[in-house]
Amino acid sequence: MRDLVLQAAGLASIAVALIHGVLGETVVFSRAVITPERLRTLLRLVWQAGTIAWIGFGALLMAAPEMGSEAARHWIVVMAIAVFAVAAVANAVATRARHFGWIMLAGVVALAAAGY
Repeated sequence: MRDLVLQAAGLASIAVALIHGVLGETVVFSRAVITPERLRTLLRLVWQAGTIAWIGFGALLMAAPEMGSEAARHWIVVMAIAVFAVAAVANAVATRARHFGWIMLAGVVALAAAGY
């Protein structure tokens, strides 16, 4: 059962990442006025680097039960919890908890912890 919960955490992580990437491009950067253009490009790439990292964590969370190594499972889950918890807190603080992102990120943390 804990393997299924951990894999659900991985799927949730990928879903959160995809929403993050799409909203960044369609909402945030479509409205933002950032000059010079090189800085705008840099900020977009950094934004999407987070998206790719969260997708990577999702893949690792989904693969962890099949690795056959408790040490690998331990560190994948611990690091995913740390990364997503910091992201959830930062999102909640930055948006004064008015954005649904922190709830989704906290959901990934809860699922990963339950699958540990």
